[in-house]
Amino acid sequence: MDKDINELRNEINSIDREFVELFIKRMGVSLSVAEYKKKTGMPVLDRARERELLNRVAKMSGDEMKTYTRLLYSTVLNLSRSYQHSFLDNTSVLTEKILSASANTADVFPTEAVVACQGVEGAYSSLACEKLFRYPDIMFFDRFDGVFSAVQNGLCRYGILPIENSTAGSVNKVYDLMSKNKFYIVRSIRLKVDHSLLAKKGTSLTDVKEIFSHEQAINQCSEFLNSLSGVKVTVCANTAMAAKMVAESNRRDVAAISSANCAGLYGLCQLSSDIQDTGNNYTRFICICKDLEVYPGADKTSLMMTLPHEPGALYNILARFFAYDINLLKLESRPLKDRDFEFMFYFDIESPVHSDGFSRVITELSESIDDFTYLGSYSEVL
Repeated sequence: MDKDINELRNEINSIDREFVELFIKRMGVSLSVAEYKKKTGMPVLDRARERELLNRVAKMSGDEMKTYTRLLYSTVLNLSRSYQHSFLDNTSVLTEKILSASANTADVFPTEAVVACQGVEGAYSSLACEKLFRYPDIMFFDRFDGVFSAVQNGLCRYGILPIENSTAGSVNKVYDLMSKNKFYIVRSIRLKVDHSLLAKKGTSLTDVKEIFSHEQAINQCSEFLNSLSGVKVTVCANTAMAAKMVAESNRRDVAAISSANCAGLYGLCQLSSDIQDTGNNYTRFICICKDLEVYPGADKTSLMMTLPHEPGALYNILARFFAYDINLLKLESRPLKDRDFEFMFYFDIESPVHSDGFSRVITELSESIDDFTYLGSYSEVL
């Protein structure tokens, strides 16, 4: 007679008890291995040993189960290494640096500072800046790399950069520059972006033959632009620059996709308002600083790392986040220009900086990954 569901579940429960007992026993032996490694100066990770073990257990399990067994033991090895790290490294140098910055940073985010923004007056970066700082002294730069340089060279204490949009996605130029510059993120903000089509007073929509704007704004307004016929769309460095160009142009057949705020700044009129594809259009900006500052309430952290080009490399990182109950907010990859088929991975995670799980995962990642960069811990303004 076939077993009923309760009998089968009881059988599984019995196996699970044995499994857990053996797992605890294995982790205990793993800790003894960590003690030996500590005494002899051996590293926690032994790739040759792990490869041999995975091949051995796969052969033991047979063809039908070998894939599942590899996956199971990859997780076990990952947990074993994590347990060994907790014994060998209570906290890493980086973890201590983060905790020290948290203890020494002011309790309140500054209300005034010299801040670098890309574009000209009226740029969305400057609007985001004015929401973060009550009395900002804004210095404008033509390009994003100018913002990074101003912060690195001490010309500005902070810099504001757009990093992603809810409609058009990531700002790739900023992500590419992030891997080339040293900085820390100290705040982020989500700004609702409503685009308008601006032109000189007296110009009608049917007069417009060319529209200027930033590529992100153009992508965000694709449906509106596709509804126009015979209109050339030209990319420029910034939405506010586009409005300024139209205002200073001798032509009366040009328009700019920009903010309604720029209409007043540059003496233009709105031919159409709210022309973005979706009403729920937000751009996320980051505020960067040269030195590490961790303000109270920081519960988001950005990381950057290059992983080995091999199966399971990304999974091992994600498994750590899961094990320590850390929520992954974003995962972005960008190709490395000088290295074929290799990528830089960017992670946004959610966890208080003083939690045990955060300290453990930062310690493990910073100690086990060669190309690892901590980009800062911060809170986000909505």
